[in-house]
Amino acid sequence: MHGTEKERERVSGATVGRMPTYLSALVDLAAEEYPHVSSDHLARLVGANPATVRRDLAALDISGTRGLGYDVKYLLHEISVALGLSQDWGVVIVGAGNLGRALANHEGLTQRGFPVRAILDIDPALVGQSVGELSVEHVDDLGAIVADRGVSVGVIATPAQEAQRVADLLESVGIRSILNFTSTALVLDEQVQVRRVDLATELQILSFYQTRTSAARAGTGLPLEGSDGS
Repeated sequence: MHGTEKERERVSGATVGRMPTYLSALVDLAAEEYPHVSSDHLARLVGANPATVRRDLAALDISGTRGLGYDVKYLLHEISVALGLSQDWGVVIVGAGNLGRALANHEGLTQRGFPVRAILDIDPALVGQSVGELSVEHVDDLGAIVADRGVSVGVIATPAQEAQRVADLLESVGIRSILNFTSTALVLDEQVQVRRVDLATELQILSFYQTRTSAARAGTGLPLEGSDGS
């Protein structure tokens, strides 16, 4: 059963953040032809608490069957719809350096409904170079590319000092979903959804937990409450 639009608006950010993890686990279960999955089983696969799994799915108005659990194919479909993956969302990558090229060549993006329609740069030495099946185009062509190729998501893979300027440009041509791979905190209209992926910060967080775990094992530090820091 689908929830109403009003109900979906109340889904928490934490729940949304766990949905891709559930989806990945369900894809694997479907590939192994599991007909049903219990909340306990799904929780083990994603490293969550069963009660959290049930609460997250209930937030999407999805319920299981007593004694069977959740229908895997149905659950896979419902979460895909909730995440907006029932249609493709065209992506433009701004920044044709090593990171931008790696993202453009990542086949998983297209498989998950995010085909890369263009990769752009401002450097004349990069414009015209081939990146997989794409050719690097100039940032000046962004407006036409967004209008002509059905682009709705912008990815910023530039040096940090260029991030705000690129974000402003993306916003000016109607992009309302931005994935920012720089350390710059962007200032944009509140209607623009921005997700920041700071690799250095994530590695530092992993380093923190690794240090605490090692210290606890050596008897020189306090043990962690959980691998996720909860």
